[in-house]
Amino acid sequence: MTTIPVNGAAGAAPAGDGGEAVLARIHEALKVVHSPYSPNQARQEAQAFLEHVKSLAEAPSHGFTLAYNRPQEPIVRHYGLSLIEHAVKHKWAEYSPEHREYLRAWVLQLAEADPTYLRNKIAQIWVEVAKRAWVATWMDMDRLLVQLWQMPNSPVHKMFVLQILETLSDEVFNGDDVVVALREGALSKACVEIFTPASILGDSFPNRQAGPEARFGPDGWLSRVTQFINECLDSGVEQSEDVRACIVKALNVLNSAGTWAIPRAMKVVGCRDVLCTCLASPSVPVQKAALEALHSIYNRVNFTEEEFVGLVVPMYGPVMVDLFRRLYEWSVVDAQDIDDDKYQFAKKFSEMLCSLGNYLERKFIAIPPQVNVQGFLELLMLVVQSQSLIVSIPVLVTWTRFLSHRALGMAAAETPIIVNLLDLCSSRLIRYESFPEDTEDPIYVLLAEDTDTIPERHALLGNYRRYCCSVIESIIHLKMSDAFSHILGRAEHALKTLYDGQAPLNPANYSKTSLPVLTVDAHATVIEAALKAYDKMKKSHGLTADEKQQMVALDEYFEKWCGQLLETKFEDPLIRKRILQLLVGFSTRAIDSKPAFMLRVLEHILMTWPALQPEYTVYNDAIRDLQTESMVELQRLASKMPDPLLEVYDQLEAKVQEMIASGTLDEKRQVAYQSFLFIIIHRATRIDPTARLSRLTSFVEPVKNQWKDESLKQALGSYNGFCELLGLDKAQKYIAERRAHEVADWGSAELDAEGLALQAELERRQSALPLRVTKSFLTYSVERLDKSSPAYQASCNLWQDGFQLILPELLKFLSYAHAVLGKRNTLEGLASTIRGTVRFVRETCYAIIYCMTRLDMQFYGFLELPGPLANALFADSFYLSPHQVINLLTLVRFLIDNCPVELREHFAPPILATCFEQMDKKITSEWERLGQRETVRAAGDELTDEMKTESILRQLTYSAVLMVADVLDPARTGKYSRERTLRRAERKTNWVVAPPTTNPDNSEDATKKYPPLRKFCLMNPAVAVPLLVFGSHAIRMHDGRSCGVVLRVFRSIVPEFTPTQLPAKELEKTGHTAPLDDFPIPEETAREIREFISTDDIGALIAHILSFYAALTPTPRDIVVSLPNIKVEEVDRVIRHITKPGMSSRQQRALVLELLEDLKGVSISEMGKLSKSLGDVPMTGRKSATRSKMAQEFMTPDAGAGGGGRAWEDA
Repeated sequence: MTTIPVNGAAGAAPAGDGGEAVLARIHEALKVVHSPYSPNQARQEAQAFLEHVKSLAEAPSHGFTLAYNRPQEPIVRHYGLSLIEHAVKHKWAEYSPEHREYLRAWVLQLAEADPTYLRNKIAQIWVEVAKRAWVATWMDMDRLLVQLWQMPNSPVHKMFVLQILETLSDEVFNGDDVVVALREGALSKACVEIFTPASILGDSFPNRQAGPEARFGPDGWLSRVTQFINECLDSGVEQSEDVRACIVKALNVLNSAGTWAIPRAMKVVGCRDVLCTCLASPSVPVQKAALEALHSIYNRVNFTEEEFVGLVVPMYGPVMVDLFRRLYEWSVVDAQDIDDDKYQFAKKFSEMLCSLGNYLERKFIAIPPQVNVQGFLELLMLVVQSQSLIVSIPVLVTWTRFLSHRALGMAAAETPIIVNLLDLCSSRLIRYESFPEDTEDPIYVLLAEDTDTIPERHALLGNYRRYCCSVIESIIHLKMSDAFSHILGRAEHALKTLYDGQAPLNPANYSKTSLPVLTVDAHATVIEAALKAYDKMKKSHGLTADEKQQMVALDEYFEKWCGQLLETKFEDPLIRKRILQLLVGFSTRAIDSKPAFMLRVLEHILMTWPALQPEYTVYNDAIRDLQTESMVELQRLASKMPDPLLEVYDQLEAKVQEMIASGTLDEKRQVAYQSFLFIIIHRATRIDPTARLSRLTSFVEPVKNQWKDESLKQALGSYNGFCELLGLDKAQKYIAERRAHEVADWGSAELDAEGLALQAELERRQSALPLRVTKSFLTYSVERLDKSSPAYQASCNLWQDGFQLILPELLKFLSYAHAVLGKRNTLEGLASTIRGTVRFVRETCYAIIYCMTRLDMQFYGFLELPGPLANALFADSFYLSPHQVINLLTLVRFLIDNCPVELREHFAPPILATCFEQMDKKITSEWERLGQRETVRAAGDELTDEMKTESILRQLTYSAVLMVADVLDPARTGKYSRERTLRRAERKTNWVVAPPTTNPDNSEDATKKYPPLRKFCLMNPAVAVPLLVFGSHAIRMHDGRSCGVVLRVFRSIVPEFTPTQLPAKELEKTGHTAPLDDFPIPEETAREIREFISTDDIGALIAHILSFYAALTPTPRDIVVSLPNIKVEEVDRVIRHITKPGMSSRQQRALVLELLEDLKGVSISEMGKLSKSLGDVPMTGRKSATRSKMAQEFMTPDAGAGGGGRAWEDA
């Protein structure tokens, strides 16, 4: 390499004192900055000078002078390199070709530097130059790298080359640098060329277009690096630290290239063989680096059958399985003394095995006949039993795939593995989240080690349980009789030995999470998963004669087993509750053909009603849970088996009437029994429609009459009347007289006789309201009904004249219930009974309105409804807590979802507009309040409360943002979006949500006559503006998840507001090439929205906005130009490039990031990296810092199930 005279270089320092003076000042400034004794003022001035030097024209020359002078101190040489790096990254475009050549030559000369920290910095500068000049003006880079590589007895140069190759691969294929984005095609093609042996490249791309020759020599870097590793291994890994370092560095190159290299090339050069050899190395760093590389290779999902046979199938052989087994056994850690190196290895190792297992399931047919995978299956069985759930779950997912595979599942079912797998999944369905914090159970200890927060822990356990249940269901399909015999046998043994080694039940120290309760719950969950699979099999077609015979025998076995269970006596209320759920599950699913047994279960429910024991608070709560569940299971029986119950209806009715007449039933239980009878008549198929309607009317008519009551209407005529109706006026007076606000501890202050009487009166007044009974009969009128069913038609007839009676008073109930929370000065510190009364009114009103929406025109047909409904829902919603607002949002989503499309224009705008206006005020104010609290240092319990408050606020923000996403979902015309909405709603409320039979946006007539909901909202400024205003504010809220959703929403809607009537050339400039819209957005509306979007601060959207709107309005350009440190000519240059046809979104984004990188003095892409790695809290002690992408997904609710609004990732 030729030495370049310093004074002849680009921006060289002028000869004489000027350059020497600057160099002297640099030395002095560096001493000041790095001296611990320097005053702050002097240090700041020195730092400012060093930053100023970077802007000098002579900076690169000074940098080379400092860096190339080996006697200089390390900090001086390092600073010199930073001057060159700054010139390459920020001024390359300003230099002439000659000056660029000088810079490149300097980098080549500096490559001979010795210290590691300098080599790494120089390698980075080399790559920065390569990103700008390689295969453009710099064609011999590969030759130079090979020359450095071939220097004899120089591991230093090999390490340097490896560093360059690794960095180049990462930057080109995984980075987000603007320079790479603009040259992506040329750079990625060149990388593939220099890494791949020439013979393989020619075979793989026979029609490859000829271009600039980037490679030097036929071998390619995959071959050279692999051969180098073999040579290092031959020299002895244990003998030299330098050898180990060389191997690790080479493995890092294969790790980076493994994600994109040509698979055939990796096979031919022996990548797999050398990686497996390194995996067997005695050096832990070498093992870990090899594992990372193998993980990268097998995490790819696009291998062809030939590539699968060459690269993957050898990993199933006995030699590799034996190695894997030894590695896994080595990596097992003690939960009480965790070896972090081993534990991290085990996690990555499990993910790699998961990838290999997934290939086995996908390509099973391509496995050569001589390959036996039994050993690999046994290995997976060993790993899935790991006491660490995060190590176990990737392989557990693989087992769900295996067992669902026709050939692989049947093969596995014939091995002893299947029993072990069934036992494992059964044992791990216990609720670990209910274990005490001080437990020494290793599974719980490792679970706590792997999770940062309780929500993460619950999400991981929820996903793990879901996969366990999936395995159990698959095993039932494969080994039905044997599996049930095994499952029920284990459960029977557990029930008989439940209290062995345990203290007998004592109500005084009762625990809802005792080991017996958790044990019964786990076995019940196993049985329920098995029954779910059994139910599917019974309903499926094409059962074999043997399967039918097995089912007959099983039904007899089930009846006998459940009969014994009925006779077994348990004292624990929660165990009795779980047993009751099981019995109803059997009678309605497995042995539904035996009504006699169902009647035994029914009798058990009716005759079993444990008395409350208020002296034992926790035990009494458990009894209440059992009582509530008894009523739920009663209605479940009626819903599932109405026809057998219809045959004994007269006896049931007489029994219920007798119980009601006795006066021993409270209002809730009385309504439950009436609902039970109602459901039987409503769902029965063997009843005349006229007789059905007549009998149903006898239930509902008294309810309607309650709403007609003049005293009720009079009470609801004012807020004060509402308070008197509920007894809140007396509560206010009582609390004021007792000066309750001066009592510090309400829990220790016992009520006097008047207080107890008041509490009882409040409960009586609540029971007298028509809300509970209305909700009950309405719920069962619409619950899980197809709209074409006779039962649904009966519901429409039953309620056709009822809504006009109920709605006016219902909206008053709801409005006053919201208003109560706003009058905090008068109701401060209300007892739980009073709060419960208000909550009951509010949430019952929500449930009634939801049920009404299921009857379509009966509800939406009231033309005067939207305004009063919006007022009742939102006028005082500001006073609701964030958690309460989430439930309100859920109701609003159903109001919009269930609205018939022909009435949408009349109904939806007032609801949506008012909703988003209020949500904007509410959520923005909550974040502001939280921000004010955070400015004051909190401690202890106050900090815990603040964290809980922030968590709930994040949930509210995300719920509101998801509502925006659902309304504006591009896939809204499909079924998926609505089903996802229903799943989320069922988790957040206790409403029984009916699956939609049709999508109002998806019928053929609706598609032709009416726009989809997304377009409807965007066409209507009254809806679009408040929706977009809320979205723009949500971007500023401190919740990255919500912000990401909103940004994707905005990106999806930007093209909607470009005119579709533009001339072809103008249309092409905007990138809007779609055919003319059936429902075009009016130009006046589009102009208004364009101006709004363009003037809002949406950083990540700037590229998209400029692309579509720059040709239509000057506003986007003006906004960008107004930002500090932004040059007008640079903005115009970016706009010209962005609006060119064929520019990818990645290139457009890169241009904007480059334009804005000086906005805050740091590259925006680097800022993004910081935020991704640091998150919202300091990294110290956080497990997520080292968590893999797969592990993070398992700590997300419904991982792999399409939940959480993740469809927007594809929008």
